[in-house]
Amino acid sequence: MSLKERYNFEYLANEAERLVLEKLEYYLSSEEFSSVCKCQDCVLDMAAYALNNVRPLYRVSLMGTLYAHNVDDTDYSRDVEKSVLEAIRRISANPSHD
Repeated sequence: MSLKERYNFEYLANEAERLVLEKLEYYLSSEEFSSVCKCQDCVLDMAAYALNNVRPLYRVSLMGTLYAHNVDDTDYSRDVEKSVLEAIRRISANPSHD
């Protein structure tokens, strides 16, 4: 029997993903990045690039969720922001399509 069959992994979440997606949405909707391609391929590439360059922040409980939501104004949050901005710049300069 596999772990996924034996345990409920529904509560295992990477809060870095939440932060990256929030910041990516914020910046892509800003005037500064209005000309950046926002097709699915580019946005997913941006999210993947940013997530691959930040430390994961997993949680499995309500307390973990509360802790993870307290990182919004910390060095970790600033690292996520830098990673998202770098992802937007890199992917928009080198999109994976024509």
